[in-house]
Amino acid sequence: MYDVIIIGSGPAGLTAAIYTSRAELKVLIIAGPTPGGQLTTTTEVENFPGFPEGISGPELMERMIKQSTKFGAEMKKESAKSVDFKSRPFSVTTEQAIYKGRAVIIASGADAKWLGLESEQALRGKGVSACATCDGFFFKGKEVAVVGGGDAAMEEALFLTKFATKVTIVHRRDEFRASKIMLKRAHAHPKISFLTNKQVVEVLGRDSVEGLRLKDTQTGKEEVFATQGLFVAIGHKPNTEIYQGNLDLDEKGYIKVRENTRTSVEGVFTAGDVNDFRYRQAVTAAGMGCMAALDAERWLAQED
Repeated sequence: MYDVIIIGSGPAGLTAAIYTSRAELKVLIIAGPTPGGQLTTTTEVENFPGFPEGISGPELMERMIKQSTKFGAEMKKESAKSVDFKSRPFSVTTEQAIYKGRAVIIASGADAKWLGLESEQALRGKGVSACATCDGFFFKGKEVAVVGGGDAAMEEALFLTKFATKVTIVHRRDEFRASKIMLKRAHAHPKISFLTNKQVVEVLGRDSVEGLRLKDTQTGKEEVFATQGLFVAIGHKPNTEIYQGNLDLDEKGYIKVRENTRTSVEGVFTAGDVNDFRYRQAVTAAGMGCMAALDAERWLAQED
């Protein structure tokens, strides 16, 4: 029996573990097979406080893991396969065991949607990114492309104009899902241009992005478009499949928050990208992990 079970091992889950275990609660982190979350695939992190010289994503997460277990939290490299929040104590089932907890903090994150190209994955962190606010600085003075047609793509493109000399929005249709005001801002910006009815079929380059192979969605004709970076902005998918029927989710699958970090079930809390579709930053996820831990600690004290 654990006081708190934390599902997820990114900045939100690990920060929650630091706070709950320091409060002398019995804590279990269900970390997944590769602890550390999305930052383990990020080459350089320069916007996390306390590291003015920058730090690699894997090293930052390794330090967080050490800190989270320093105060007694247990970590299991297992994946949560199902949960039962209908009765107490709550149950979390992995492929290896069933764990019981008086409270649960869900920090299972969200994954960026990718184009599904081998070349795209081969160049992730080498010019291919899904986060302009994370990586835009590295493209100072370069030309970049943004794939997408919604508000997220317009926001990414507008943000990238602070660094890049030219930003090209590539979209497979000539109609956009983006709101009129965001589309208007993008069209009005002198650094932004549009390529419509174009689909990225290959990212070109060996050690860095050198261009894109584009296919015309109407004629089928292919062409090479020179660029030095690719930002994929086609949405995110929260890791909430196992919570359906146990918690209230919104229409996009993100966990609904009723108050602070409380979910629709008393004793179940949430933090990070699994409910935050707006900011999606390591530092905000860590802050929410702290909030969820404090909320869980106070709730348990009231229950006692």
